[in-house]
Amino acid sequence: MITCISPIDGSVLVEREPLSADDAASAVARARVAQTAWAARPLAERIELVRAAVANIGAMNDEIVPELAKQMGRPVRYGGEFGGFEQRALHMADIAEDALAPIEVEDSDSFRRVIKRVPHGIVLVVAPWNYPYMTAINTIAPALIAGNTVMLKHASQTPLVGERLAKAFHAAGIPEDVFQNVFLDHTTTSALIAARAFDFVNFTGSVGGGIAMEQAAAGTFTGLGLELGGKDPGYVMDDANLDAAVDTLIDGAMFNSGQCCCGIERIYVVESLYDEFVAKAVKIVEGYKLGNPLDAETTMGPMAQARFADMIRGQIAEAVDAGAKTLINPALFPQDGGAYLMPQILVDVDHSMRVMREESFGPVVGIMKVKDDAEAIALMNDSAFGLTASLWTQDTARAEAIADQIETGTVFMNRADYLDPALCWTGCKNTGRGGGLSVIGFQNLTRPKSYHLKKA
Repeated sequence: MITCISPIDGSVLVEREPLSADDAASAVARARVAQTAWAARPLAERIELVRAAVANIGAMNDEIVPELAKQMGRPVRYGGEFGGFEQRALHMADIAEDALAPIEVEDSDSFRRVIKRVPHGIVLVVAPWNYPYMTAINTIAPALIAGNTVMLKHASQTPLVGERLAKAFHAAGIPEDVFQNVFLDHTTTSALIAARAFDFVNFTGSVGGGIAMEQAAAGTFTGLGLELGGKDPGYVMDDANLDAAVDTLIDGAMFNSGQCCCGIERIYVVESLYDEFVAKAVKIVEGYKLGNPLDAETTMGPMAQARFADMIRGQIAEAVDAGAKTLINPALFPQDGGAYLMPQILVDVDHSMRVMREESFGPVVGIMKVKDDAEAIALMNDSAFGLTASLWTQDTARAEAIADQIETGTVFMNRADYLDPALCWTGCKNTGRGGGLSVIGFQNLTRPKSYHLKKA
């Protein structure tokens, strides 16, 4: 069974039986048949159906917010994900006509030469639990708009999300075989990919999961989009707005109990601002309230699973043994235990420590002092990951010059932990390959097809 254990109290919240190999193959076959008719519909019609589905999710939000808290622990006070969900989907709807427009090379008395964007066919979306609506819609909306059929395999921690999305999309008029929410175990998923059941697979998850996807797809030439993790840095320069930097970077490190794809996991501060930055950061974190996410007063809920919290406890303990110092008093967070993990700030850290090298994906951040831009660039690049980096300065030219030297997918100046749907969401190194949203997102969910028509 696919089982969701609620991090609130460890109880079984949802159980779903995965499809058998035969039933999964039948679902793929239905999606294959449905794709031709779906792609033949006018683009404007597909766009409007997706818009209607998005509105349906908005109408469910009052039910979705506590449902998310029970599944993965995010406090209800933050109101769910609909704002970002809607922004991303509607932006892709807004740009679709231009992004998918044919490239007209020639249309003369002699020739018509044109490059069209055509759908891949069936797109499998393997979505994560940390932002289960926003991450899923990144691919679902443009894939459907471009004429693909979509099969969604959601994380076992958030099974109700896939069911909500299916209900919303089907109620909007999108045929059931065009958008399918499926429960699949790892073995069946790998077997389907290996059998070339899908024409494109988008996976968001761990590096190990991405490796499994690549291994399953080996030799099939199936396109893959992979976002696999991060160790995103922030760098505070001597001319930074210090209060804004502290507020944003600490929120980026701690929001959603640190379970953000582009959350801040390490911070480098110029020597002249270091002590003040650390003092302000500690004061912010000391004001958090760890507790039941269904309580409106709670600002930090449990992590999605107790084993994730235990892994971070191990990182912190190892760092302390190696000389790091913790700054947050455990007495302020008596609820700490199991999936409930108190936030922590570490100083006297270095890159020999796992907490500064390996993804934590939780409410802990190490802060290091640096002397100049060169040292900060070297430290930011000293990572196996490359998703985002956050630079804090009043000098745009300086920020862009540093950004040119950072090995990452996105560079922010004076903000962090944000996804702009007009820009390509992408990464490098062990963070993965591919790109979602923006015009490039449509390009990755379609293939170019050339027409060379000689007229009589």
